[in-house]
Amino acid sequence: MTTSANVTPAVSTVPTTEAAVDTRSVKGGKARGRGGLIVKITLILLCLFWTIPTIGLLISSFRDEEAVSDTGWWTVFASPLDFSQWTVQNYSDVLFDTGMGNAFLNSLVVAVPATILPIMVAAFAAYAFTFMRFAGRNLLFVLVVGLLVVPLQIALIPLLRVFESVGIQGSFLSVWLAHTGFGMPLAIYILRNFMASLPKEIIESAKVDGASHFRTFWALIMPMSVPALAAFAIFQFLWVWNDLLVALIFLGSSPEREVATINLTRLLGEFGQDWHLLTAGAFLTMVVPLIVFFSLQRFFVRGLTAGSVKG
Repeated sequence: MTTSANVTPAVSTVPTTEAAVDTRSVKGGKARGRGGLIVKITLILLCLFWTIPTIGLLISSFRDEEAVSDTGWWTVFASPLDFSQWTVQNYSDVLFDTGMGNAFLNSLVVAVPATILPIMVAAFAAYAFTFMRFAGRNLLFVLVVGLLVVPLQIALIPLLRVFESVGIQGSFLSVWLAHTGFGMPLAIYILRNFMASLPKEIIESAKVDGASHFRTFWALIMPMSVPALAAFAIFQFLWVWNDLLVALIFLGSSPEREVATINLTRLLGEFGQDWHLLTAGAFLTMVVPLIVFFSLQRFFVRGLTAGSVKG
């Protein structure tokens, strides 16, 4: 009897302990669930708050001059189906009467080559830094990356004199070369880190099969480096498209060669009171960068974080 009495309490404590553990797990899961919900709601509210200026800009660009001058953009929600307050004339006036259409095309002419050129040159350089062995490789890479901390403003006057001496100042070629030089350090850094994370076995197999560096680069490295190429393409395109200083110095303010940012600055000076035109012009300059970003965003994080974790 004494043995039974001693054994029974020990056995009866097992379900109690398991129940306590289950209770704590349920409470912990509910707490984590509430915390995750709060984080999601907070992020959604922050995103909505961040997009309010863009929403206001878009709405104002489709309102007539009187509505924009007399009432705030949020008043449209009182009667959103009142089509008398909506118009597309603002975009027509901006594109054809203020020269924004020509400036828009000039921005494309500048931004597309100024994005492709540094990508191509930096891809060759990154391959060399990653897979080729030569004297001073690491030192040269450090020097190239060190150029990231050098402000581009200190190179504007020397470049201006060089371009004038060779006779290309004021042409699209000058601004292409300037943006290519300014974007190269970042491109080489991103692409080299990504290529260093690629499987070395693939490169070794290509060498065993007798593939040259050129064939390995085009057939293997470039297709596998698409995320890093897309990540840098987003950076470079957005920078070139939104650039004002480099374009103003190397292209000038001639209406035939002005880009969208220069045209928008001129609109701000000439039509500073015509907010319906300014909002339409500003939103036009935002459309292409948004398209580029949303088209390539699936590669963005992967391209930037490649090579950051080893093992």
